[in-house]
Amino acid sequence: MRILDLTLKDLSQMARDRRSLLFLVAMPIVFTLFMGMAFGSMASKPADPRLALGWVTRDPDGALSRQLLASLNQSDALRVVPLDAAQAGDSVSRGDVAGVLSVPDNFSADVLAGRPAQLSLLTDPVSTRGQSLAQALRAVVTRLMSSAAVARLDAQTIAAQKPFGAEADRQAELQAAFTTASAAWDSAATGSLLKIEAAAGPQSAPALGGNPYNQTSPGILVQFAIFGLVSSAQILVQERKTRTLQRLLTTNMKPWQIVAGHLLAMFAVVFLQTALLVAFGQWVLGVNYLREPLGTLLVALTLGLWVASMGLLIGAIAKGEDQVVLFSLIAMFLFAGLGGAWFPLESSGQAFSIIGHLTPAAWAIDGFQNILVRGLSLPSVWLPAVILLAYAAGFFGLAVWRLKLD
Repeated sequence: MRILDLTLKDLSQMARDRRSLLFLVAMPIVFTLFMGMAFGSMASKPADPRLALGWVTRDPDGALSRQLLASLNQSDALRVVPLDAAQAGDSVSRGDVAGVLSVPDNFSADVLAGRPAQLSLLTDPVSTRGQSLAQALRAVVTRLMSSAAVARLDAQTIAAQKPFGAEADRQAELQAAFTTASAAWDSAATGSLLKIEAAAGPQSAPALGGNPYNQTSPGILVQFAIFGLVSSAQILVQERKTRTLQRLLTTNMKPWQIVAGHLLAMFAVVFLQTALLVAFGQWVLGVNYLREPLGTLLVALTLGLWVASMGLLIGAIAKGEDQVVLFSLIAMFLFAGLGGAWFPLESSGQAFSIIGHLTPAAWAIDGFQNILVRGLSLPSVWLPAVILLAYAAGFFGLAVWRLKLD
């Protein structure tokens, strides 16, 4: 009962501080909504993986120019961005496009007549994007020039048998032969010479289980569980400064009972905050924590024990209320940043993921996301729970040792 009396005393002190309600519930909800909307907007607008190619033409009505543009628009590797000539250099330097292809005046007529004509590509030739762009363009331009060469050979063959009566007749034959050759290229490219079949394989699951709040809800929950200990840790600091803790040691309460009372109050705060945010995520944000209720409860309990033990340590080492806030902020940003509270660790690379899993926050988030994102059952949270308990025991041992020194 003495332990509970001390716990209730701490909780009543915290309940009188209205600022604690702001950090316990209001701020986590606001941050969860904000981060979730950010993740959702990124997921709803997937980036186009094709290389952006600026298009500048001074031969808009030429047959070859039109065919070249049509071929580029059908490319799986290139995305055409029409530009003015004045925009070309700035667009490449800003990185808006990988390069700019310029078509000169009378390009179509010169090529069909066999006169010198040359396309111009403005890009960075030593960059990966520039090299990829040049390679993708080479195939399209080769097809175009091959069609033009076929048209010229056709016109020469016909002229050798029977000369054209007028230049207009020759131009008409060139245009017809070029159109036929281009159509033959398109038919060969999309025909049955190579049949591509989709191999059977695992279907990729939608990112974050199809709900961006599957990332932000547990992440922000863990982040603010740490900072929510400011009020409870400050109580311990105040008791040490006013010698209340020392006077408690002269009573019939044993030292472990005093520590347990403070720890239980901190645990109650964290667990209540976690329960409220889980309920908000479940019924407002559609985050299905209750798909595996025992697993969610186990992670919440071990999360509360770890954070409460860390709060006890912060209260034991801090010399004033300002240091409680400082140490809590450092712990919050360090564990949240490295633990994957703001972004999935899987997307950050293997090295960062390994470093992140040296923190307890990463294992707490893993436990929740094994249920929410990966669709796993209760056994999947045993390892995160055991690791959180190990961290809790370590922080608790350090806190008791530090309090004994006082």
